[in-house]
Formats: sequence, structure tokens, C-alpha cells
Amino acid sequence: MPRAELEPARARVLELAPEGFEEVDLGGGRVELAAYGEAAERVLAAFPEARVREVEAGWEERWRAFHRPVRVGPLWVGPPWERAPRGAVAVVVDPGRAFGTGAHATTRLCLELLLGLPRGSVLDVGCGSGVLAIAAARLGHAPVVALDHDRAAVAAARANAAANGAPVDVRRADALAEPLPPADLALANIALESVLALAPRLDVARLVTAGYLASDEPAPAGFRRLERREREGWAADLFERR
Repeated sequence: MPRAELEPARARVLELAPEGFEEVDLGGGRVELAAYGEAAERVLAAFPEARVREVEAGWEERWRAFHRPVRVGPLWVGPPWERAPRGAVAVVVDPGRAFGTGAHATTRLCLELLLGLPRGSVLDVGCGSGVLAIAAARLGHAPVVALDHDRAAVAAARANAAANGAPVDVRRADALAEPLPPADLALANIALESVLALAPRLDVARLVTAGYLASDEPAPAGFRRLERREREGWAADLFERR
């Protein structure tokens, strides 16, 4: 595809292949996104114009290579097959079938904003593999509650929290329909339309949102924006209650 069309396509493929995909620069302003195994079947169903071809042995290792560790201030976030440097606040996250070991730009932006906030109670909505909730707990925030409607995400987040010794209360819930616990801070690295639908339901003083492009300008009801950060065409925002 043309590089100009990459960001929305990448966002869609991330939804379809949260376990990882390969991005290849073909030159001439064109980029290829490649998914493997069951993820490839989901991508093909959504993109019928996609090409299918046999791949050489070893694609499983390229899947692992997609999930690389990242460093955000004192935090080191990475998969269990990597080793954290000495002195880092390590958040070891196995993505499983749920999105996120921390490498995606929106996760990193949320972590950057989280580092600058005072310690308190946290509600992570749409927690995926639990990276934001676990990072919050490792940084001293408490209590930390993580919500997701997807069973695989809840299972992965619970396993990851236990592996890190992080006191995170992971619950399966529909955040747009069920009551939400109050908190000092909510984290919502989710789709833009879900951010806007979620905001009026929150009982929080501050809200960190991400999961949308830098060209998007969310205005959650009842909040005013304090800070915005952008990376690789994506954005994250910090809001406070009006």
C-alpha cells in the first residue's frame, strides 16, 4: 500500500492481529503489512484484496521479534523472552492473544503521561494485556482496577499481573454499559468513539486517552485538555475534570 495510507491500515491490522504482524518497507513509497497463521485469516477476511502466499519456516520467530522491549523513563516494558536492564522498573508482559507489550506508540505515550501524575487510584478501561495497569501498580499507584470485555484480554492481564507481582484487580466488564468504580485517574487506550462514549460515565479527576491518530481532536464531555503528546502519527491526551 502507499505509505500515505499506512496509519489507518496499521490501526485496523492491529485490531485484527493483536498477536503481531510484520511491516516491510518495499521502497518507492510503498509498505507491506504481513500477518501469519490465524491472524492472516482474519486480515484476509477484512481485506479481500490482500495477497496470500506461502512463507518459509521460522515465521513464528518473526512474530516474537515484533514484540520488542521499550524504555519510558524508569519503566522497561517488554516480553518475557527479553531481559530488563539493571535498575529499571520492569513490566514483563506476554501479549498472548491480547494487544500490547508496550511497543505501540499509543501505549508509550500513555506511559509518558502516567509518569508525570501524582500517585493515586487508577482505572484502566480496555486494559488488553494489562501493560498500563501493571505499570501504574509498579509505579506505586493504588488501588488499580483493570477492565476489558474480551475474555482473552482478561485472562492475559491477570496472568501478566500475577507474573509481575502487581496488585491489579482485573475484571471482565462492558465499560460502556456497566457501572464503573470511581478513581483518581482513568486510562483509556481505546478507539476514539469509545473514548467519547466512555467519558460521561467516568467518576475520575483526570483522564488519559489514546488509541487514535494525531489528526483526531477528542473533546470528552466534562473534561478539559491539559496536555497532548504525539508519536509516529498517533496521539495521547491528558484531561482533567472541569
